[in-house]
Amino acid sequence: MAIRHLEEYRDPEISRRIVDKIKNFSGKKVRLMEVCGTHTMAIFRSGIRSVLPETISLLSGPGCPVCVTDQNEIDSFIILARKKDVIVTTFGDLLRVPGTESTLQKERAHGGDIRVVYSTFDALEIAGKNPDKKIVFLGIGFETTAPTIAASILSAKEMGLNNYFVFSAHKLVPPALHALLKSEDIRIDGFILPGHVSVIIGIRAYIPLVEHYNVPCVIAGFEPTDILQAVFLLIKQIEARKSKLENGYQRVVTFKGNEKAQKIMHDVFEIIDVPWRGIGIIPKSGLMIREDFSSFDAKKVFDLSVPNAPEPRGCACGQILTGIKTPPECPLFKDICTPSDPVGPCMVSSEGTCAAYYRYHGDS
Repeated sequence: MAIRHLEEYRDPEISRRIVDKIKNFSGKKVRLMEVCGTHTMAIFRSGIRSVLPETISLLSGPGCPVCVTDQNEIDSFIILARKKDVIVTTFGDLLRVPGTESTLQKERAHGGDIRVVYSTFDALEIAGKNPDKKIVFLGIGFETTAPTIAASILSAKEMGLNNYFVFSAHKLVPPALHALLKSEDIRIDGFILPGHVSVIIGIRAYIPLVEHYNVPCVIAGFEPTDILQAVFLLIKQIEARKSKLENGYQRVVTFKGNEKAQKIMHDVFEIIDVPWRGIGIIPKSGLMIREDFSSFDAKKVFDLSVPNAPEPRGCACGQILTGIKTPPECPLFKDICTPSDPVGPCMVSSEGTCAAYYRYHGDS
Protein backbone atom coordinates (compact mmCIF):
# COMPACT_ATOMS: atom_id res chain seq x y z
CA MET A 1 0.00 0.00 0.00
CA ALA A 2 1.36 3.42 -0.91
CA ILE A 3 2.31 5.69 2.01
CA ARG A 4 -0.02 8.40 0.68
CA HIS A 5 -2.92 5.97 0.69
CA LEU A 6 -2.10 4.83 4.23
CA GLU A 7 -1.97 8.41 5.50
CA GLU A 8 -5.62 8.84 4.50
CA TYR A 9 -6.53 6.43 7.31
CA ARG A 10 -4.63 8.59 9.81
CA ASP A 11 -6.12 11.91 8.75
CA PRO A 12 -7.31 13.68 11.96
CA GLU A 13 -9.96 15.66 10.08
CA ILE A 14 -11.59 12.49 8.76
CA SER A 15 -11.46 11.01 12.26
CA ARG A 16 -13.12 14.12 13.72
CA ARG A 17 -15.96 13.87 11.20
CA ILE A 18 -16.57 10.24 12.11
CA VAL A 19 -16.57 11.08 15.83
CA ASP A 20 -19.16 13.81 15.19
CA LYS A 21 -21.37 11.26 13.42
CA ILE A 22 -21.06 8.88 16.38
CA LYS A 23 -22.05 11.64 18.81
CA ASN A 24 -25.20 12.38 16.79
CA PHE A 25 -26.78 9.09 17.82
CA SER A 26 -29.26 8.77 20.68
CA GLY A 27 -26.84 8.16 23.54
CA LYS A 28 -27.93 4.63 24.36
CA LYS A 29 -25.33 2.81 26.44
CA VAL A 30 -23.53 0.17 24.37
CA ARG A 31 -20.69 -2.27 24.98
CA LEU A 32 -18.49 -3.01 21.99
CA MET A 33 -15.71 -5.58 22.10
CA GLU A 34 -12.54 -5.28 20.07
CA VAL A 35 -11.49 -8.90 19.70
CA CYS A 36 -7.91 -8.32 18.56
CA GLY A 37 -5.04 -7.37 20.87
CA THR A 38 -3.53 -5.23 18.13
CA HIS A 39 -6.79 -3.26 18.05
CA THR A 40 -6.54 -2.78 21.83
CA MET A 41 -3.06 -1.29 21.52
CA ALA A 42 -4.10 0.88 18.56
CA ILE A 43 -7.11 2.21 20.48
CA PHE A 44 -4.95 3.27 23.42
CA ARG A 45 -2.09 4.59 21.29
CA SER A 46 -4.39 6.84 19.26
CA GLY A 47 -6.52 7.97 22.23
CA ILE A 48 -9.79 6.74 20.74
CA ARG A 49 -11.43 6.11 24.11
CA SER A 50 -10.98 9.76 25.06
CA VAL A 51 -12.96 11.09 22.08
CA LEU A 52 -15.92 8.71 22.22
CA PRO A 53 -19.06 9.50 24.21
CA GLU A 54 -19.14 8.05 27.73
CA THR A 55 -22.09 5.93 26.68
CA ILE A 56 -19.83 3.81 24.46
CA SER A 57 -17.69 1.26 26.29
CA LEU A 58 -14.89 -0.52 24.45
CA LEU A 59 -14.11 -3.90 25.93
CA SER A 60 -10.96 -5.87 25.18
CA GLY A 61 -11.58 -9.47 24.17
CA PRO A 62 -9.58 -12.72 24.03
CA GLY A 63 -7.51 -11.63 21.05
CA CYS A 64 -4.03 -11.84 22.55
CA PRO A 65 -2.52 -15.28 21.73
CA VAL A 66 -0.12 -15.30 24.68
CA CYS A 67 -2.87 -14.22 27.08
CA VAL A 68 -5.33 -16.99 26.18
CA THR A 69 -2.68 -19.73 26.32
CA ASP A 70 -3.72 -22.10 29.11
CA GLN A 71 -1.65 -22.31 32.30
CA ASN A 72 -1.00 -26.04 31.74
CA GLU A 73 0.42 -25.26 28.31
CA ILE A 74 2.82 -22.72 29.83
CA ASP A 75 3.94 -25.36 32.35
CA SER A 76 4.52 -27.82 29.49
CA PHE A 77 6.73 -25.25 27.76
CA ILE A 78 8.83 -25.02 30.92
CA ILE A 79 9.21 -28.81 31.09
CA LEU A 80 10.50 -28.76 27.51
CA ALA A 81 12.97 -26.02 28.39
CA ARG A 82 14.43 -28.20 31.16
CA LYS A 83 15.28 -31.09 28.86
CA LYS A 84 19.03 -31.35 28.23
CA ASP A 85 18.90 -32.23 24.52
CA VAL A 86 16.21 -29.69 23.57
CA ILE A 87 16.48 -26.21 22.08
CA VAL A 88 13.20 -24.32 22.60
CA THR A 89 12.40 -21.70 19.97
CA THR A 90 9.68 -19.15 20.56
CA PHE A 91 8.39 -15.67 19.90
CA GLY A 92 9.60 -13.16 22.50
CA ASP A 93 6.33 -12.48 24.32
CA LEU A 94 6.26 -15.98 25.81
CA LEU A 95 9.53 -15.61 27.73
CA ARG A 96 8.12 -13.76 30.74
CA VAL A 97 4.70 -15.41 31.01
CA PRO A 98 4.54 -16.94 34.49
CA GLY A 99 4.01 -20.67 34.74
CA THR A 100 3.10 -22.31 38.03
CA GLU A 101 6.71 -22.40 39.25
CA SER A 102 8.85 -20.60 36.69
CA THR A 103 9.06 -18.76 33.37
CA LEU A 104 10.97 -19.47 30.18
CA GLN A 105 13.12 -16.45 30.98
CA LYS A 106 14.12 -17.92 34.33
CA GLU A 107 14.81 -21.30 32.74
CA ARG A 108 17.11 -19.62 30.24
CA ALA A 109 18.94 -17.88 33.09
CA HIS A 110 19.41 -21.31 34.68
CA GLY A 111 21.01 -22.73 31.54
CA GLY A 112 18.07 -23.75 29.36
CA ASP A 113 18.66 -23.31 25.63
CA ILE A 114 15.74 -21.06 24.74
CA ARG A 115 16.01 -18.89 21.65
CA VAL A 116 13.76 -16.08 20.45
CA VAL A 117 13.02 -16.34 16.73
CA TYR A 118 11.14 -14.08 14.34
CA SER A 119 9.67 -16.86 12.22
CA THR A 120 9.33 -20.62 12.11
CA PHE A 121 11.91 -20.73 9.36
CA ASP A 122 14.50 -19.36 11.80
CA ALA A 123 13.69 -22.42 13.91
CA LEU A 124 14.15 -24.69 10.89
CA GLU A 125 17.56 -23.14 10.30
CA ILE A 126 18.52 -23.86 13.91
CA ALA A 127 17.39 -27.47 13.43
CA GLY A 128 19.56 -27.81 10.34
CA LYS A 129 22.63 -26.47 12.16
CA ASN A 130 22.12 -28.59 15.30
CA PRO A 131 21.45 -32.18 14.15
CA ASP A 132 22.39 -33.55 17.59
CA LYS A 133 19.66 -31.48 19.30
CA LYS A 134 15.87 -31.59 19.27
CA ILE A 135 14.44 -28.23 18.25
CA VAL A 136 10.92 -27.45 19.47
CA PHE A 137 8.93 -24.47 18.20
CA LEU A 138 6.21 -23.27 20.59
CA GLY A 139 3.27 -22.76 18.26
CA ILE A 140 0.86 -20.24 19.72
CA GLY A 141 -1.40 -17.85 17.86
CA PHE A 142 -4.58 -17.70 15.85
CA GLU A 143 -5.40 -18.31 12.19
CA THR A 144 -2.88 -15.60 11.26
CA THR A 145 0.20 -17.58 12.33
CA ALA A 146 -1.07 -21.17 12.08
CA PRO A 147 -0.52 -21.43 8.27
CA THR A 148 3.14 -20.39 8.56
CA ILE A 149 3.72 -22.92 11.33
CA ALA A 150 1.98 -25.60 9.26
CA ALA A 151 4.24 -24.65 6.35
CA SER A 152 7.31 -25.14 8.55
CA ILE A 153 6.23 -28.73 9.26
CA LEU A 154 5.76 -29.37 5.55
CA SER A 155 9.22 -27.89 4.91
CA ALA A 156 10.80 -29.98 7.66
CA LYS A 157 9.33 -33.12 6.10
CA GLU A 158 10.56 -32.14 2.65
CA MET A 159 14.04 -31.33 4.01
CA GLY A 160 14.24 -34.58 5.94
CA LEU A 161 14.69 -32.82 9.29
CA ASN A 162 13.87 -35.41 11.94
CA ASN A 163 14.89 -33.15 14.85
CA TYR A 164 12.25 -30.42 14.36
CA PHE A 165 9.04 -30.46 16.43
CA VAL A 166 6.09 -28.16 17.07
CA PHE A 167 4.02 -27.81 20.23
CA SER A 168 0.65 -26.75 18.84
CA ALA A 169 -1.28 -24.45 21.16
CA HIS A 170 -3.15 -22.68 18.36
CA LYS A 171 -6.57 -21.19 18.88
CA LEU A 172 -9.38 -20.33 16.43
CA VAL A 173 -11.21 -17.01 16.81
CA PRO A 174 -14.83 -17.63 15.66
CA PRO A 175 -15.53 -20.42 18.21
CA ALA A 176 -14.34 -18.12 21.02
CA LEU A 177 -16.84 -15.45 19.94
CA HIS A 178 -19.62 -18.05 20.03
CA ALA A 179 -18.54 -19.00 23.56
CA LEU A 180 -18.60 -15.37 24.73
CA LEU A 181 -22.11 -14.82 23.40
CA LYS A 182 -23.35 -17.99 25.11
CA SER A 183 -22.16 -16.76 28.49
CA GLU A 184 -24.80 -15.26 30.79
CA ASP A 185 -22.17 -13.13 32.55
CA ILE A 186 -21.08 -11.18 29.47
CA ARG A 187 -23.06 -8.52 27.60
CA ILE A 188 -21.69 -7.60 24.20
CA ASP A 189 -23.68 -5.35 21.87
CA GLY A 190 -21.30 -5.61 18.91
CA PHE A 191 -17.92 -6.94 17.80
CA ILE A 192 -15.01 -5.10 16.19
CA LEU A 193 -13.65 -8.14 14.38
CA PRO A 194 -9.90 -8.72 13.91
CA GLY A 195 -8.27 -7.57 10.69
CA HIS A 196 -5.26 -9.91 10.49
CA VAL A 197 -7.26 -13.07 11.24
CA SER A 198 -9.94 -12.03 8.78
CA VAL A 199 -7.37 -11.73 5.99
CA ILE A 200 -6.86 -15.50 6.37
CA ILE A 201 -10.35 -16.81 7.15
CA GLY A 202 -12.40 -14.27 5.16
CA ILE A 203 -15.76 -12.66 5.82
CA ARG A 204 -17.69 -15.90 5.42
CA ALA A 205 -16.23 -17.37 8.62
CA TYR A 206 -18.35 -14.98 10.71
CA ILE A 207 -21.70 -15.48 8.95
CA PRO A 208 -22.91 -18.19 11.41
CA LEU A 209 -22.09 -15.87 14.33
CA VAL A 210 -24.32 -13.07 13.04
CA GLU A 211 -27.09 -15.38 11.90
CA HIS A 212 -27.24 -17.37 15.13
CA TYR A 213 -26.83 -14.59 17.70
CA ASN A 214 -28.11 -11.58 15.75
CA VAL A 215 -25.10 -9.54 16.88
CA PRO A 216 -23.67 -6.57 14.91
CA CYS A 217 -20.17 -7.29 13.57
CA VAL A 218 -17.69 -5.12 11.67
CA ILE A 219 -14.24 -6.21 10.45
CA ALA A 220 -11.77 -3.37 11.05
CA GLY A 221 -8.27 -2.34 10.11
CA PHE A 222 -5.80 -0.86 12.55
CA GLU A 223 -5.56 2.84 11.74
CA PRO A 224 -7.57 5.37 13.81
CA THR A 225 -10.03 5.98 10.97
CA ASP A 226 -10.54 2.23 10.53
CA ILE A 227 -11.45 1.72 14.16
CA LEU A 228 -13.67 4.81 14.44
CA GLN A 229 -15.48 3.80 11.26
CA ALA A 230 -16.10 0.36 12.74
CA VAL A 231 -17.55 1.95 15.89
CA PHE A 232 -19.78 4.18 13.76
CA LEU A 233 -21.07 1.25 11.69
CA LEU A 234 -21.78 -0.78 14.83
CA ILE A 235 -23.66 2.08 16.52
CA LYS A 236 -25.63 2.61 13.32
CA GLN A 237 -26.68 -1.07 13.31
CA ILE A 238 -27.59 -0.99 17.00
CA GLU A 239 -29.71 2.14 16.55
CA ALA A 240 -31.49 0.60 13.56
CA ARG A 241 -31.93 -2.68 15.45
CA LYS A 242 -30.67 -4.50 12.40
CA SER A 243 -27.62 -6.70 12.91
CA LYS A 244 -25.37 -7.60 10.02
CA LEU A 245 -21.79 -8.39 9.10
CA GLU A 246 -19.87 -5.52 7.49
CA ASN A 247 -16.36 -5.39 6.07
CA GLY A 248 -14.63 -2.17 7.09
CA TYR A 249 -11.25 -3.47 5.92
CA GLN A 250 -12.02 -4.00 2.25
CA ARG A 251 -8.53 -3.08 1.11
CA VAL A 252 -7.21 -6.44 2.38
CA VAL A 253 -10.09 -8.66 3.58
CA THR A 254 -12.11 -10.65 1.04
CA PHE A 255 -15.17 -12.87 1.30
CA LYS A 256 -13.28 -16.18 1.04
CA GLY A 257 -10.01 -15.09 2.64
CA ASN A 258 -6.67 -16.63 1.78
CA GLU A 259 -7.70 -20.07 0.56
CA LYS A 260 -4.11 -21.21 -0.02
CA ALA A 261 -3.21 -20.45 3.60
CA GLN A 262 -6.39 -22.17 4.79
CA LYS A 263 -5.50 -25.31 2.84
CA ILE A 264 -1.96 -25.49 4.25
CA MET A 265 -3.36 -25.03 7.75
CA HIS A 266 -5.98 -27.76 7.39
CA ASP A 267 -3.63 -30.15 5.59
CA VAL A 268 -1.36 -30.20 8.65
CA PHE A 269 -3.77 -29.52 11.54
CA GLU A 270 -7.12 -30.91 12.60
CA ILE A 271 -9.67 -29.05 14.72
CA ILE A 272 -10.12 -30.11 18.36
CA ASP A 273 -11.59 -28.88 21.65
CA VAL A 274 -9.03 -26.84 23.64
CA PRO A 275 -8.89 -24.82 26.88
CA TRP A 276 -8.71 -21.02 26.79
CA ARG A 277 -7.49 -19.05 29.78
CA GLY A 278 -10.44 -17.40 31.46
CA ILE A 279 -13.04 -19.16 29.34
CA GLY A 280 -12.44 -22.89 29.74
CA ILE A 281 -12.71 -25.57 27.09
CA ILE A 282 -14.26 -24.30 23.87
CA PRO A 283 -15.45 -26.93 21.38
CA LYS A 284 -13.64 -27.04 18.03
CA SER A 285 -11.51 -24.01 18.85
CA GLY A 286 -7.96 -25.38 18.58
CA LEU A 287 -5.58 -27.10 16.21
CA MET A 288 -3.79 -30.41 16.70
CA ILE A 289 -1.12 -31.81 14.37
CA ARG A 290 -2.61 -34.55 12.19
CA GLU A 291 -1.51 -38.17 12.54
CA ASP A 292 0.28 -38.00 9.18
CA PHE A 293 2.69 -35.50 10.76
CA SER A 294 2.81 -37.00 14.27
CA SER A 295 6.60 -37.39 14.14
CA PHE A 296 6.77 -33.57 14.32
CA ASP A 297 4.30 -33.30 17.23
CA ALA A 298 6.11 -32.34 20.44
CA LYS A 299 3.13 -33.47 22.52
CA LYS A 300 3.55 -37.03 21.24
CA VAL A 301 7.34 -37.16 21.14
CA PHE A 302 8.05 -35.83 24.65
CA ASP A 303 6.66 -36.70 28.07
CA LEU A 304 4.93 -33.46 29.00
CA SER A 305 2.42 -34.57 31.61
CA VAL A 306 1.75 -31.77 34.10
CA PRO A 307 -0.73 -31.51 36.99
CA ASN A 308 -3.72 -29.23 36.52
CA ALA A 309 -2.58 -25.72 37.33
CA PRO A 310 -4.82 -23.05 38.87
CA GLU A 311 -4.77 -19.46 37.65
CA PRO A 312 -2.36 -17.20 39.57
CA ARG A 313 -3.98 -16.27 42.87
CA GLY A 314 -5.79 -12.95 42.74
CA CYS A 315 -5.16 -12.48 39.01
CA ALA A 316 -8.22 -11.28 37.07
CA CYS A 317 -6.70 -11.98 33.65
CA GLY A 318 -9.44 -14.48 32.75
CA GLN A 319 -12.20 -11.97 33.50
CA ILE A 320 -10.33 -9.22 31.66
CA LEU A 321 -10.03 -11.42 28.55
CA THR A 322 -13.80 -11.90 28.50
CA GLY A 323 -14.71 -8.26 29.12
CA ILE A 324 -16.18 -8.89 32.57
CA LYS A 325 -13.55 -6.69 34.22
CA THR A 326 -11.12 -3.98 33.16
CA PRO A 327 -7.51 -4.03 34.43
CA PRO A 328 -8.03 -1.29 37.07
CA GLU A 329 -10.66 -3.57 38.63
CA CYS A 330 -8.04 -6.25 39.27
CA PRO A 331 -6.68 -5.94 42.85
CA LEU A 332 -3.16 -6.75 41.63
CA PHE A 333 -3.02 -4.19 38.80
CA LYS A 334 -0.15 -1.64 39.05
CA ASP A 335 0.52 -2.70 42.64
CA ILE A 336 1.66 -6.32 42.70
CA CYS A 337 1.38 -6.93 38.95
CA THR A 338 3.55 -4.70 36.74
CA PRO A 339 5.37 -5.15 33.40
CA SER A 340 8.66 -5.66 35.25
CA ASP A 341 7.13 -8.25 37.60
CA PRO A 342 3.95 -9.62 35.97
CA VAL A 343 1.58 -12.02 37.67
CA GLY A 344 -0.56 -12.83 34.64
CA PRO A 345 0.02 -12.91 30.86
CA CYS A 346 -2.21 -9.89 30.19
CA MET A 347 0.56 -7.73 31.70
CA VAL A 348 3.32 -9.50 29.72
CA SER A 349 2.30 -9.54 26.08
CA SER A 350 2.75 -6.55 23.80
CA GLU A 351 -0.93 -7.12 22.91
CA GLY A 352 -2.10 -7.67 26.49
CA THR A 353 -4.91 -5.50 27.83
CA CYS A 354 -3.22 -4.90 31.18
CA ALA A 355 0.01 -3.92 29.45
CA ALA A 356 -1.95 -1.45 27.31
CA TYR A 357 -3.69 0.08 30.34
CA TYR A 358 -0.41 0.30 32.22
CA ARG A 359 1.52 1.86 29.35
CA TYR A 360 -1.11 4.41 28.33
CA HIS A 361 -2.49 5.10 31.84
CA GLY A 362 -6.02 4.11 30.86
CA ASP A 363 -8.53 4.28 33.64
CA SER A 364 -11.74 3.78 31.69
